Amino acid sequence: MAQKNLQKMERFQEKMKAFPEISQGLSMIQLVKFAKQAFYNGNPAYYSLPNAMERNFIMSYIPREMGNGPGVITSFVDSARQKARISFRMEDVGTTKMQVLDAKITSLVDSIFPKSDYNTSITGSSIVFFKGTDYLVRNLFISLGLAVLLIASFMAWMFRSKKMVIVSLIPNLIPLITTAALMGVFDIPIKPSTILVFSIAFGISVDDTIHFLAKYRQELDATNWSIRAATVLGLKETGRSMIYTSIILFFGFGIFTVSSFGGTVALGALVALTLLVALFSNLILLPSLLLGLERLITNETFREPLLTIYNEDEDIDIEELKIGKTPESKEKEPDTKKIKCAC
Repeated sequence: MAQKNLQKMERFQEKMKAFPEISQGLSMIQLVKFAKQAFYNGNPAYYSLPNAMERNFIMSYIPREMGNGPGVITSFVDSARQKARISFRMEDVGTTKMQVLDAKITSLVDSIFPKSDYNTSITGSSIVFFKGTDYLVRNLFISLGLAVLLIASFMAWMFRSKKMVIVSLIPNLIPLITTAALMGVFDIPIKPSTILVFSIAFGISVDDTIHFLAKYRQELDATNWSIRAATVLGLKETGRSMIYTSIILFFGFGIFTVSSFGGTVALGALVALTLLVALFSNLILLPSLLLGLERLITNETFREPLLTIYNEDEDIDIEELKIGKTPESKEKEPDTKKIKCAC
C-alpha cells in the first residue's frame, strides 16, 4: 500500500475522533504502527507510521497467513492490496441523529479521499438499518399519498363533487395527524414497527368512511336528495356496525401491548388509539361536515352521480323524518284512516 494512502487513512482516523458517538478506528494503520513499535523494542516513541525504508523492512515480518487461516493483513487489506477497510463502532444514537452523522462522515470522506481518485463506501449494520428505515419512511409517505389519491378518485367518481372529496378525506387524515402528534409527545421513534401504524389505521378508517358514504349516497335517492335525511338514515344504518367493528379491532390490536417486545407494544397501542380516534371522527365529524356544508355540497353535478347504486322501493316522508319520525316509528303508530267508530 502506498505511503500517501496510509497517511490519508491516518488523517481520516484522527478526524473521526471529533465524533464522541464513534469509537477509535481499527485499520491497517494500527497494525503498521504496532509493528514499528515492536521493532524498536516496544518504545512508545516509535508508535507512528514508518517511512518508506522502514515500511518495506517491517512489513516483511507481519504474517500474511496464520496456520490454515487468513493472516492479520488480510483482515484489513485485500490480497491485491487495492482495497482497505477502516472499522469503527458506534453507539445507538437513533435514526434522526444517525442521518446527521452520515452526512458529516460522507463529507469528511469526500474531502480526504476525492471521488476522482478513490472509490469509497460507508457500510455496516448501523448504516444498513438507517438506510432501511429511511427507505421505509419514504415509501410510507408514497403509499399514503397513493392511497389518498385513490380514495379521492373513488369519491369523485362516486359523487362527482370536489367538495365531497374533501369532506371524505378530512375524517381519515385527522387520526393520522393525531397519532403522529402523540408519537412526538411521547418520543416514540419512527422505525419499521411503528411505520406500519399509518398504513393499517388509514386503511381501516377509510373502510368505515366508504361504508357510511355508500349508504349515504344510497339514501339520497330515496329521500329526494335531502342531505339531512340521508345523513340521519345513513348514520342510523351504518353507525352501529362501525362501532362494533372498531371495538373489536381496538381490543384486537390492544392485546399487543402485553408483549415483551417494545416494537410490538408500540404498534398495538398506536393502531388501537388511531382506530379509536378514527371511530369518533367518522361518527361525529363526518356527519357534521355533511350537515354543516349542506348548501355547499348540493349542486347539479352532485345530483347526477356517475355511479348508480341500487335503492329499495321505499316511500319516506321527508318532512316527518326532519321532525324526528323514522320509518320504524311510523310502523308503531296506529293507522287512523283504518279505524272505524262503532256506535
